[in-house]
Amino acid sequence: MPVLNNAKALSLGLLIVAPCFTSQANSADHSPVKHKPKLILQVTVDQLRGDLPTRYYDRLGKGGFKYLWEQGLVYANAHHAHANTETIVGHTTLATGAQPSVHGMVGNLWLDRATGLTTYNIEDPNYKLLSKGADVNEKTEIDPTQKAAKVEGRSPAAIRVTTFGDELKANSNGKAKVYGVSIKDRGAVAMAGHGGKAFWFSKASGEFVTSNYYFDDYPQWVKDWNAKKIPQSYADTTWSLLHEKSSYLFADSDDRAWETDLAGFGRTFPHPYGAADGKYYTTMLTTSPAGDEITLDFAKTLLVAEQLGKDDVTDYLSVSFSSTDYVGHLFGPSSLEAEDNILRLDRRLAELFEAVDQHVGLKNTLIVLSADHGGPDTPGYLKSLNIPAGYIDPASWSKEEAIVRLKKQFNIHGKLIEKYEHPYLYLSKSIIANKEIDRQALEEALSKELASLPGVSMAVSSKALQRGNLPETPLYRAVRNNFYAPRSGDIYIVFEPNWFINSFDGLVVASSHGSPWRYDSFVPLVFAGSDIGSAHVTRQVYTVDIASTLAAYLGIKPPSGAFGQVLGEVFE
Repeated sequence: MPVLNNAKALSLGLLIVAPCFTSQANSADHSPVKHKPKLILQVTVDQLRGDLPTRYYDRLGKGGFKYLWEQGLVYANAHHAHANTETIVGHTTLATGAQPSVHGMVGNLWLDRATGLTTYNIEDPNYKLLSKGADVNEKTEIDPTQKAAKVEGRSPAAIRVTTFGDELKANSNGKAKVYGVSIKDRGAVAMAGHGGKAFWFSKASGEFVTSNYYFDDYPQWVKDWNAKKIPQSYADTTWSLLHEKSSYLFADSDDRAWETDLAGFGRTFPHPYGAADGKYYTTMLTTSPAGDEITLDFAKTLLVAEQLGKDDVTDYLSVSFSSTDYVGHLFGPSSLEAEDNILRLDRRLAELFEAVDQHVGLKNTLIVLSADHGGPDTPGYLKSLNIPAGYIDPASWSKEEAIVRLKKQFNIHGKLIEKYEHPYLYLSKSIIANKEIDRQALEEALSKELASLPGVSMAVSSKALQRGNLPETPLYRAVRNNFYAPRSGDIYIVFEPNWFINSFDGLVVASSHGSPWRYDSFVPLVFAGSDIGSAHVTRQVYTVDIASTLAAYLGIKPPSGAFGQVLGEVFE
């Protein structure tokens, strides 16, 4: 059993511990556990807030969430410790055990100061997709971050440190098989790391794709899977309720004014997918449980085709389910759609665990489930319960009287704000180039004025973050954990609790995550399978602890930027 030292906060808000193990390893390896697993299965559910797996517990099956919660080790108070709770940030944190200030993925998008262009986190002009035309029509995507990518190439090059999968690969002299699968490219690439292989779903082609960073050509089994055209089988069908409507908690809430009707997908059940050649057909698949079903089928095929867990070298498979995120954006987590999606996700998890049990054996598999971030309830829903909430429009800030007054004070005649790319505000190029302007004074004054605007809780300048003399509060630590100077903007904005941006390129969405507040930081964290015992732990832990714990479990070195605790209960 490990003895954990108390963690001390570092200047970057990271945690370090020095675990000491009474080794239980056999003579064949140096891992501190009796039976080293043949497979690490890391499941990430996009926007799975920590309370959602048990919100509908009485209607869950036996093999999914209930298997994890009743036979696994559940950390009931797990959180991300960084401020910008977005997809790439959370996935990379899970994979590396590092904060964004270390791994560098500070947001889904950032402004490249050298080019003046918005950068999508994993875009890479040096690598092309293996499928021609797989990226051409991605602008039909509900996710606006996809629209910002200037090139179709994808790679993990922007991740500044190693992942757990990388270390597993290095420890085995390259023999460990490491794979990441997701509907979202960034959900697959971040978890596969630099040394693994990633596959993701192209909405343009309706296929799972990859780039030539990973392969020169698709493995035959991928070609065969794509040839089956499984996504096209949903054409002219609907997403209908799994159970009798009256059995749902949100049975009387099927049509809420704040929900989004995406191109005829509707606000009420059943939701029609339409024809397979429809402009938004594949997007609608991903905004429903169909996206998880497709991901699961591909992952199960990969598991068998690549013979994961079939030798003495521990392999790694990451499966990131994305539908919960898209459903949450369109309808909110407190909706009939979100409820049905969770019940269906529970079945997909059971099918995944059953497939792993048949192919590898759950006793030979260490499962860890978490989420890249949580998610807020919609302002409409909160207001119906008399809870304050609202929407905010950063595009209007330049016209605010306080900002106009500030421009006069600093003798600024042109544009002051270049753009707002959540969660960062960027000063204009002319401001950056003007050496006569006292940048530190300007940023401090602008931060003060922004913090006084409706819906803004705090604004922190990059100059202040670099000086490092900010108050030691949870919010400031979270913002500091998100700061990486080459990519972070000039001022970090934290909205008031339950205030959100609800417009992305003209598409109005019901809710949006990306804050340091508890509804966004709170995620499930469960270890199961292998030799893991059943227990529930209520002390607060962090997502950076996962990679360090996995590395310790196998007796290998942790990822290069990992500063999380080793969770001792995993070894008991």
